[in-house]
Amino acid sequence: MDPSPPFAPQGLPIREYLLVALCAAVVTFLVTGVVRRLAIRAGAIAVPRGRDVHTVPIPRLGGVAMYVGVLAGVFVASQLPVLRRAFDYSSETRAVIVAGGLICLVGALDDRFGVDALTKLAGQATSAGVMVLLGVQWLILPVPDGGSGTLLILGPDQGVILTVFLTVVLVNAINFVDGLDGLAAGIGLIASVAVLAYSLGLLDQRDGDVTAYPPALIAAVLAGACAGFLPHNFQPARIFMGDSGSMLIGLMLAAATTTASGRITYSDSAPRNAVALLAPIVVVAAVVLVPLIDLLLAVVRRTRAGRSPFAPDKMHLHHRLLEIGHSQRRAVLLIYLWAGVFAFGAVALALITDVFLVVGLVALGLLVAVLASAVPRLRRARRAA
Repeated sequence: MDPSPPFAPQGLPIREYLLVALCAAVVTFLVTGVVRRLAIRAGAIAVPRGRDVHTVPIPRLGGVAMYVGVLAGVFVASQLPVLRRAFDYSSETRAVIVAGGLICLVGALDDRFGVDALTKLAGQATSAGVMVLLGVQWLILPVPDGGSGTLLILGPDQGVILTVFLTVVLVNAINFVDGLDGLAAGIGLIASVAVLAYSLGLLDQRDGDVTAYPPALIAAVLAGACAGFLPHNFQPARIFMGDSGSMLIGLMLAAATTTASGRITYSDSAPRNAVALLAPIVVVAAVVLVPLIDLLLAVVRRTRAGRSPFAPDKMHLHHRLLEIGHSQRRAVLLIYLWAGVFAFGAVALALITDVFLVVGLVALGLLVAVLASAVPRLRRARRAA
């Protein structure tokens, strides 16, 4: 008889995670065509407006196909001999499925009928609250104190408030950046792959303990769903993910990083202690830094103009790149580059011991991103000279 407990370490199930992501991608890719037809029949169409970049009506509701892909990936995981054991010792994946379904429904209603900003915000907060009630919550918060740092143990109320707040912020950050074909899906893919790499690093630190499977599983199915949707959505897009997709991405990224924060091993050696302590916050911020900056600038810009923070305009980051002279595809690829540099740089900083090497590579990546972003202006300056 096997004496090991059912939650004993099983190594790194990388192949299983890849299979789950592939399943989510294939199902999303296949279902998106069906959802597109349903969206056209239901009248869920994005008619071009003054601030929009697209010039012809495009069906929405792509987030529904992504959610179906997520469900398929989780189902496959529950049937695999290794990954299915984690469902018995954690409710976090189920929490994400329920909360994701709720926020996808809110987004789908907005895609079809249009929902005012406050109602949509209430739906986001409710979905985040459901996720918390079902087991996804920040429990500890790293606080730097000039040395190796300390851990702040959060009370039940503090943890709930922090988790709901961060989830709503991430949901709106991804929602705000969804303005060009393939942009939100690509950023979601980059961010979820970065979180997956980070979660696998944490899993390795815990010697493959199956109770640490949920963050990687959530990130893997999200990466698969984004990858499967992207071929339909990259410029020229045949379908938009709509709020049903962008809000689902934000919620699942928040869930993955929140569950990962509870899996940190805070017993590293002295030089790495402070970095390891701050890793959850750094990774959370970095994987969505580009859309988060866009969100903050939009709120400041609209508030200073005496308008609602949710009032739409045509001054987002992608709009500015288009004004500089980049094409739609090049603008999207540039934002991918910026997001990738920040996201994978933060993950490398958290997992690789050679900090100077990581900082050097990130600096090189930022230099390339800056030069690539400035190409149109450099060309105009050279012609003027």
